[in-house]
Amino acid sequence: MSTMPALFLSHGAPPLVDSPAWVAQLRELTAGLPRPRAILMASAHWESAPLMLGATEPVPLVYDFGGFARKYYEVEYRAPGAPALADRIQKLMPDNEHVARTNRGLDHGAYVPLTVMYPDADIPVLQMSLPTLEPDRLLDLGRRLAPLREEGVLIVGSGFTTHGLPFLRDWRPDAAAPGWSRDFDAWAADTLSRGAVDELADFRRRAPGMPYAHPTIEHFAPMFLTLGASSNPEQPADQPIDGFWMGLSKRSFVVA
Repeated sequence: MSTMPALFLSHGAPPLVDSPAWVAQLRELTAGLPRPRAILMASAHWESAPLMLGATEPVPLVYDFGGFARKYYEVEYRAPGAPALADRIQKLMPDNEHVARTNRGLDHGAYVPLTVMYPDADIPVLQMSLPTLEPDRLLDLGRRLAPLREEGVLIVGSGFTTHGLPFLRDWRPDAAAPGWSRDFDAWAADTLSRGAVDELADFRRRAPGMPYAHPTIEHFAPMFLTLGASSNPEQPADQPIDGFWMGLSKRSFVVA
């Protein structure tokens, strides 16, 4: 069984599927991956402590957005559940850390990229909550989950490299990126290429473009789960997806 890499995806709003360039990038990224036995998703759109594990059978969708065309509320993604993966995660957690179960379905941060990456919906999927947004704690959580990669599980942190929605003035998909988004994206690209985890973890103080790039931090936080799950968080990250959508950075990365 192949050891899986870990991913951080800028997941996109539901109209991601209407962006030919972005779809092509996601498909190319997926083509270079071993086929996972199961997928573990941690999305910016589910913050809950203690750690919570979502539905295992069946796996519904959560249409957690508003103001979009009706077709986006009719999307289906009937992936198999992953009850064995949920049991395994519970065993990886320390005895003093409670893990809760819920029937919550996949939110758009989880299912939207999966509809592009694995459109046949034939790989078991489990979504877990983000029990914290603090980088150090998410790095630790990722380290605990890292053994899953050797068991064929694709671990995906799903967020957005910049997410300053309150500061956007042009809502077209091909809008020019604001200066704060470009500056933050360039900084993220450089720090990821150097494996500078300490700098990334201190993004609120060090990164240019703050706080406009992330007025709230839940869309940047999932990358620390991904880095923690890697074999070496300080390795340079492969960044196969870059560029902007609606002025926001869709930079995504892969680590072994």
